[in-house]
Amino acid sequence: MSAVVNQRSEPRHNCFVPIEGKDGCEFDQTKTFDISRHGIGFLSSHPIGLNQKIALEIVLKPNTEPVMVIGVVKWVRKLGVLEQYRVGMVFSEIISGSPTRLDKYFNSKRWESSSF
Repeated sequence: MSAVVNQRSEPRHNCFVPIEGKDGCEFDQTKTFDISRHGIGFLSSHPIGLNQKIALEIVLKPNTEPVMVIGVVKWVRKLGVLEQYRVGMVFSEIISGSPTRLDKYFNSKRWESSSF
């Protein structure tokens, strides 16, 4: 088996929060793993298709308007014998909310003390 090469252009920050989805859908029992200005990683109990487009609503801080993005699944890895999958997704489009809000958020020191 070949080694996994980190192709990330920027650091990811730990972000362990549940993803809300309908019971029984592919995002049921899914939790985020890490996040950056241009993508997000999550753990899922369901395999997710490569290049699948997914709409996400990201709440950067409590009591603020969320940023709505479209993400594209770039890679999926099964975690050992567990029925868990590690998924990497990049943001391909920002639907609502300013792209500069993401930039400012990830460039601020507030990031280190916040907990999505």
